[in-house]
Amino acid sequence: MDLPGLRPTTDRIRETLFNWLGQDLSGLRCLDLFAGTGALGFEAASRGAQLVILLEKDKKAHANLKTNFALLQSSPADGVVEILQRDSLEFLRQQADRSSNLIFIDPPFQDSSLLDRAVIEAGRVCDDASGGGIYVEFSSSRPREEIEALLPDWHCGKYLEAGQVKACLFRGGRG
Repeated sequence: MDLPGLRPTTDRIRETLFNWLGQDLSGLRCLDLFAGTGALGFEAASRGAQLVILLEKDKKAHANLKTNFALLQSSPADGVVEILQRDSLEFLRQQADRSSNLIFIDPPFQDSSLLDRAVIEAGRVCDDASGGGIYVEFSSSRPREEIEALLPDWHCGKYLEAGQVKACLFRGGRG
């Protein structure tokens, strides 16, 4: 699917991320903001996440998510998967403090302020005490320190650079 700003997480990056997170995500409540193809959210669901909410504002991408999910139902996940056509930032602002355990943030790279606002809100919404964290994928042109500064109570426990992409998995926001 070719949509402006849609840049699916590569297989290599996704494999690395889920090696960091582990095979078993049982009981975790996950948000896949700016879901795009849904690869991260669907992978979390396949690893036992209790609830995965995929958010995609674009109408075509949302329709594609629904189609992909229907195809995946031949091997249904144990948890609940919700696919919403909503603005991710607006949705995040409406969430209670510490109401999710794992948040994937991978917005279009051309809008750095969108990324910044989502990361700041995620710091409030995420509680990784039972596992998970905040995964942020961003343009390789941005310094990692800029992203880390948005989450002063968290630390980037895992980090990678691959091509035009940098990624951090933030952990340990609150003890």
